[in-house]
Amino acid sequence: MIMSNIQSAESQPVLKNFVPYKPRKGEKYMNGKQRVHFKQILQDWREELMQEVDRTVHHMQDDAANYPDPADRATQEEEFSLELRTRDRERKLIKKIDNTVELIAADDYGYCDSCGIEIGIRRLEARPTANKCIDCKTLDEIKEKQLGS
Repeated sequence: MIMSNIQSAESQPVLKNFVPYKPRKGEKYMNGKQRVHFKQILQDWREELMQEVDRTVHHMQDDAANYPDPADRATQEEEFSLELRTRDRERKLIKKIDNTVELIAADDYGYCDSCGIEIGIRRLEARPTANKCIDCKTLDEIKEKQLGS
């Protein structure tokens, strides 16, 4: 069994322990086994994010103090602010994970929203919430860069 860390585009670990899917020769794309594999990845990822939310809540409750020194107070407020922004991004990611699990249930997962081709097992393992193939995503990024300049 190969264990590795896979990363999302936001450079957050998707899963600490992850076993890549090994497709069999001639196996149909997004068959039942593959859908179960990706649903498990998404559920595990969601669970890790929820645990992080709980840790943040406890950290903020336990470490909240009314420091007499304004610099100490400002440091603590900035730390809490950064944590809350991170949790807000993760909250949005949890919603995206939930939507992706619904796509799996509807048997509409693993295909590019733009062109309809298979996104690919390895890309989905690297970014389980991906909804575009690498070519369409690259084109989107090029267009975005051109419009942003």
